[in-house]
Amino acid sequence: MTDPDEQRAELLDGWDRAAAGWKARADYVQQFGMPVSAWLIDALALQPGESVLELAAGPGDTGFLAAELVSPGGTVISSDGSEAMLDTARERAAARGVLNVEFKQLQLEWIDLPTASVDKALCRWGVMLTVDPAAALREARRVVKPGGRYALSVWDAADQNPWATIPGRSLVEAGLVAPPDPSAPGMFALSAPGLLDQLLRDAGFVEATVDAVVLDRPYESLDRYLEIQLDIARPFREALEPLAADEREGVLARVRALAGPYTRADGSVLFPGRSLVAVAGA
Repeated sequence: MTDPDEQRAELLDGWDRAAAGWKARADYVQQFGMPVSAWLIDALALQPGESVLELAAGPGDTGFLAAELVSPGGTVISSDGSEAMLDTARERAAARGVLNVEFKQLQLEWIDLPTASVDKALCRWGVMLTVDPAAALREARRVVKPGGRYALSVWDAADQNPWATIPGRSLVEAGLVAPPDPSAPGMFALSAPGLLDQLLRDAGFVEATVDAVVLDRPYESLDRYLEIQLDIARPFREALEPLAADEREGVLARVRALAGPYTRADGSVLFPGRSLVAVAGA
């Protein structure tokens, strides 16, 4: 059995290594995630003067939307477990002139903030990647003031998101990696029907609402899809790097074959995608 602390260290190291690719594709990440970010922001019903904590902020763009709505007088804490990811968020905030935001390195499972210290909190695509999602939700409940709200998103099931599964499938089918452990932290760890609602209630949240947002993923070509995946899907990139040229091309050929059903006559690609979203009261 993998030691939980070792898992946490590996996950954090992975995000530190992924940060450069996410920085390079930050505008793309912002664009494809905007429907989910908008849902989360709307669900929080933000007001001027409120304090907002963004967890697992990555490039920070969802929190920057919140910063505009809580101004004047409000503050956003943009946090991530990876300092390298926070560096990207700092740069993007400065470039956009977002002034009412501060940055903290915080872990989801033990948030280093006082109890009942923020009015609202949000987390876009972070909780399912933790070793202990239940602990992460309990911590979110602890730091949100009574009467506040918490909004989050997780990915829906793998079969709803082939854009994300095809690179890994190609590696598994080539015998280069083992099939993913369904019990380990991962994109689809909280996708089971009813699970997110139950975890929120178990953490002490009330009046939880769970919905879904469709996120179709268009690419002008399959090469463009591969180019982006090599930047933001770190395990895929790192698995390909040591391969000989013919082995690498074999994997990429398998990706192209798996993407065939989603490739249109003009060479563009349209993958379906779907995210679960939720909001609950504290």
